[in-house]
Amino acid sequence: MKFTQVFKKVPEGYVGFVEELPGANTQGTTLDETRANLREAMELIMEANRMLAEKEIGSDEVYRETMLLAAA
Repeated sequence: MKFTQVFKKVPEGYVGFVEELPGANTQGTTLDETRANLREAMELIMEANRMLAEKEIGSDEVYRETMLLAAA
């Protein structure tokens, strides 16, 4: 799967977000810094989502499978 990063120039530098992942947004003084910050934001969001899922699953018996999603 591919993600689309969107960057906008603002007076303080750049803001960025990921179209396919609500909540993944950040800012930075340079484009490179904003890219790095956005990658970190994505990683933190996905880790938090995994932790929330684990909490909800609790001790229930579940089946896990890896899924690859073809780019649209």
